[in-house]
Amino acid sequence: MRAVIFDVDGTLVDSVDLHAKAWVDAFAHFGHDVSFEKVRMQIGKGGDQLLPVFLSKEQLTREGKAIEQWRGDHFKRVYLGRVTGFPKVRDLFQRLISDGWKVALASSAKQDELEVYKKIARIDDLLDTETSSDDAEKSKPHPDIFQAALNRLGASPEDCVVVGDSPYDAEAATKAGIPAIGFRCGGFPEAALTAAGYQALYQSPADLLASYEASTFHLAVERDQ
Repeated sequence: MRAVIFDVDGTLVDSVDLHAKAWVDAFAHFGHDVSFEKVRMQIGKGGDQLLPVFLSKEQLTREGKAIEQWRGDHFKRVYLGRVTGFPKVRDLFQRLISDGWKVALASSAKQDELEVYKKIARIDDLLDTETSSDDAEKSKPHPDIFQAALNRLGASPEDCVVVGDSPYDAEAATKAGIPAIGFRCGGFPEAALTAAGYQALYQSPADLLASYEASTFHLAVERDQ
């Protein structure tokens, strides 16, 4: 089996800035002054890993759950409708499937948000399986979400490739024993992505599709033939 496990936010849909704005709004609502730039660099983590970057243990205990709940509701109400899909995502998935790859999603988003993202990216009919934050005890950079995807695929790490946009995707993939390919469309610095362990970087789904013949995905198929 060959399988590709895709992150979603910043990888397939343009949502990183919107998530960062929602977090800034949430922190401000609870009286915490946190800059957009600092929050943005943490997007890709779930709230369980992001909140401790900005709050003390006492603050986490007192208001962490309330902040995360407020942020989630606020994001859906104010920002979710502004999320757009990156170009050529569906075309890339169809090319992978035609080459025999199974395709899965592994997102730190809640399941209801993930349902919206699948429709935005126009891929809801192309997936073999998916996992969300509901399937992981800890979010990225912990490997839980990718391990859950492996289990649902019935695949081994060496048979899979993770595609993500943040350093936390690559770190989580590495911990799960899965090689990772990165997209820069999430807006993270190239140096940070390289240091996190991505084996190759592309600008976007459209860039990978344009370079597909020379990519890991097509070369793996040729080796197997």
